[in-house]
Amino acid sequence: MTTLSTTPATTPTVPVPAHTPQPAMRLRELVFGAACAAAVRAAARLGVADALGDEPATAAGLAAAVDAEPQPLHRLLRALTCYGIFAETEDGAFVHTEMSRLLREDDPHSLRSISLWCTEPWTWEAWPRLDDAVRSGGSVFQDLYGKGFFEYLHQDAHESAHVFNRAMTTSSTQSALDVAELLDLTGVSVVADIGGGQGHVLASLLEKHPRVRGVLLDLPGVVAKADPRLRDGGPLADRAGIVPGDCREAIPVDADLYIIKNILEWDDESTRRTLRNVRGAARPGARVVIIENLVDDSPSMKFTTAMDLLLLLNVGGAKHTKESLVSRMTEAGLVVGEIRPVNAYLHAFECTVPE
Repeated sequence: MTTLSTTPATTPTVPVPAHTPQPAMRLRELVFGAACAAAVRAAARLGVADALGDEPATAAGLAAAVDAEPQPLHRLLRALTCYGIFAETEDGAFVHTEMSRLLREDDPHSLRSISLWCTEPWTWEAWPRLDDAVRSGGSVFQDLYGKGFFEYLHQDAHESAHVFNRAMTTSSTQSALDVAELLDLTGVSVVADIGGGQGHVLASLLEKHPRVRGVLLDLPGVVAKADPRLRDGGPLADRAGIVPGDCREAIPVDADLYIIKNILEWDDESTRRTLRNVRGAARPGARVVIIENLVDDSPSMKFTTAMDLLLLLNVGGAKHTKESLVSRMTEAGLVVGEIRPVNAYLHAFECTVPE
């Protein structure tokens, strides 16, 4: 695939509609929301954003670069410009916008993998069953595919599993620096990243605090692919321990600070077991920092509430409200302190284990 231009140019101003659609038309637009999601997915899979450089390009030129037909691609781009994803110039060429650049693979804040993950084939099967999930209060996955969500991904949908892993890695990498910037590690000798995936948060913390040691705990198959900085031969390996395990079963880790990020979205029992295990493993006075998206306190409620419904569909889980998360922590015997925003979509709950 060829990028049509790499010469910097000024992006034309995107016209702003002069009026807001009436409620009936707005509802018509909303019920076609699948078309918007499908258009984003198509652009991401075709690599349109990667092919478009900094100079305006025609649909025909882009079609040649991504091996597509010019007229259908023009229609796709025209639809996306309605949402501020790409913009069309007066002479009919297309240029990048801030959002379309996020679909580029090489953008430091790329959302390409996440865009693909949220529109994977299984999602189109699950969304029409949302009323069933609301009636039952549980996942529709077992009924749809005869097995649980993660079992299905790893056994029957290998490409989707790969997209999921890339999306989670992208999200974790992008937020890890924000977490490292937020947390004060004064007085901390050992930090444990519980259910920390590949350990991007832990690696960022160890890089920032050269006297601190760290432990990563997650499932065996996950930590086997830990951040190279933490593994043997990596620059942080002499200060990092990698422990395979399930935090819902046990947490055999002694630390001054325990971090739990974006994993308390399972069913309530799994969440309660994890928090009880942290409480049982931590010595009196230890810090526990829980980092989550909140469904009732976010700059982007549309995104967070949509993810909340997707969790209901695929695993029967849920995003927390501030109250529900505080309730679970208190129930587990943790003393909840300050609650601070990490970035535009995450909050950190500072807790301590009572003396």
